[in-house]
Amino acid sequence: MYGLVNKAIKDLVVNNFGADKWIEICQLSNFSDEDFIAMSPYPDQLTYSLVGSASRVLGVDANIILEKFGEHWILYTASEGYGDLMNLSGSTYEEFLTNMDMLHNRLSGVMPSLTPPKFTTRNITTNSLELEYWSNREGLVPMVLGMLRGLGKRFNKDCTVEHIQEKQSPDQCHVFRVIWK
Repeated sequence: MYGLVNKAIKDLVVNNFGADKWIEICQLSNFSDEDFIAMSPYPDQLTYSLVGSASRVLGVDANIILEKFGEHWILYTASEGYGDLMNLSGSTYEEFLTNMDMLHNRLSGVMPSLTPPKFTTRNITTNSLELEYWSNREGLVPMVLGMLRGLGKRFNKDCTVEHIQEKQSPDQCHVFRVIWK
């Protein structure tokens, strides 16, 4: 994953628990650099290690951390200079969800090592849709739940998100039902 992801994890931890906890998490993860380079790729295992270490240090379930991180990620990236790019992907919640792959395609031009998930919308109504989530990375469903809620906040939508289908094999996807008011 790119350093921007790890920088956002750091931001979440430092803003909610303090810099001392972040230092402890880094030590437990054997990460000794002072910070991350946003546009540089890092091994996925480092990100997973940071989340696991945060869970141990903070005494919070890793799934809850991932969910909070997903919500934080949306607001963080918008404030870190990606808001205009996000705006190009849709002016409404439902339009943005439909165009997430387009956003990732744009990002791959400046992030050549990017291996983003794929998203497909289906069963679209005036206040709901189902979102297919395709990824080779395991364990990030809570992050997607948080991201969908964070996007709801970004678009001032009161939304509920439900994980309605679990990926059972590599040729399948996770599916979320998203309902907004």
